[in-house]
Amino acid sequence: MIQHVVNKARLISKTQHFTQKSSFQWLLMAGFILSLSSCKKTTDDVSPQTTSTTSENSTVDSWILSNMREVYYWNDKIPANPDTTLTPDLFFDSILNKYNVTTNPTGDRFSWIENDANTLTAELSGQSVTTGMDYNLYLRATGSTGVIAQVLYVLPSSPAEKAGLKRGDIISKVNGQLLNTTNYSDLLSTGTTYTFGLATTSGSTLVDSDQTRTVTATVFQENPVFLDSVYTIGSKKVGYFVYNQFVPGANGSTANEYDAQMDAVFSNFKAQGVNELVLDLRYNPGGYTSSSANLASLIGKGISSNQLYFREEWNTMITPLLQQEYGSSFFVQNFLDKSQNIGGSLSRVFVLTTDHTASASELIINGLRPYMPVTTIGTTTYGKNVGSITITDDTGKIKWGMQPIVFKSYNSAGQSDYSTGFTPTVEVEEPINLLPLGDVNEPLLNEALYQISGNTASGRRAAAVRNPRLQMGSSLQKKAAGQSMIRALKNVKL
Repeated sequence: MIQHVVNKARLISKTQHFTQKSSFQWLLMAGFILSLSSCKKTTDDVSPQTTSTTSENSTVDSWILSNMREVYYWNDKIPANPDTTLTPDLFFDSILNKYNVTTNPTGDRFSWIENDANTLTAELSGQSVTTGMDYNLYLRATGSTGVIAQVLYVLPSSPAEKAGLKRGDIISKVNGQLLNTTNYSDLLSTGTTYTFGLATTSGSTLVDSDQTRTVTATVFQENPVFLDSVYTIGSKKVGYFVYNQFVPGANGSTANEYDAQMDAVFSNFKAQGVNELVLDLRYNPGGYTSSSANLASLIGKGISSNQLYFREEWNTMITPLLQQEYGSSFFVQNFLDKSQNIGGSLSRVFVLTTDHTASASELIINGLRPYMPVTTIGTTTYGKNVGSITITDDTGKIKWGMQPIVFKSYNSAGQSDYSTGFTPTVEVEEPINLLPLGDVNEPLLNEALYQISGNTASGRRAAAVRNPRLQMGSSLQKKAAGQSMIRALKNVKL
């Protein structure tokens, strides 16, 4: 995939449609960002990021406009004479085809701009300044202004793990202050050193404890290959794979080491005779389509490089230009021929989902369903069937980077019907008391094991317990790859 798109880059460099040179990386991304994010902005959360002169704004805004008029999926909706005196973030926001649930339900929820292109590209590869944990935010109780953060997972060797934090921990205080609806954003995102105060559950009640964990955020590279296990239940060999972001390799690496680790997991599954698969994408907000194609090619039944994984629909202005340069192959991603593929031993696949399962993760569900039954377990996925590219200035004079939506994706059956998410085949909600990922009594995995064999590895079916608290957001929403589907096309010069 990477070599293929580099060849495309050489061809596209021959076109002369842009007024300034830009570098591109193709991504499949959904981009709504919580107020926890410091740089990235949504169409509902935009404020000036820098103090600049009208002339400086005009230069950057003209660069934004020329690129967006060429590649933006809704380029026909861009205003004819936008105000190029605005700061770049406000200008970018002003030209988007904004989503509105009533008046424009198919509009743009996902494009964003960031004031540091280098930071953007690093974060898209899983590198960021982080404590090394992700969490959901909830109201402490119905009608309360109190807020808690429930730790979803902790990255191995991260500052959070070294401080003793673990999945299921409940944070109710930061630096001695109780979290509430007014202060939680500042307390959780200001500074780099945090003293987290923990709470415990007593029935349905939260009780603040005197336990604390002090963590200092640092630049950390996340490995998305989080966990893999094999369970034996009667005649069933069940492979379980937790994968948290579609990233081929570490920031700056050309080795695609994370894709190679993924291949190794499936090689082990094959060697152990795995004949059922549970793919845990509950915390995977998306990422690069090349890694999505790699994973799908390890799972798909009866697939080969001659068969379509997904195709892309671009805007009507750029489509004929791309068609002329590359032919129809530009718009399609076929499966890959992978010796580690276990599809021959599978009759179906189970995917664990939440509302954090988005974009490139949803592409897996949509891309596989024409070839094999896909059973989803959990809650409704996010709903993103469009993809974006990273645009940066090749000259280095403009420091901004942007991530506009440029195409819509379809599977081999012509389906792209999940803009409101995939409703789960079996609905299971994560409770307030979280068991470790991979624990056979953990509700989503437990339900998958039950669906597979009518039994579970522990001999009993976990009780479905709903979390009664109102979810307010998640740290997963501030990831650069949050709800994303990214097509990697490097070194493109236009």
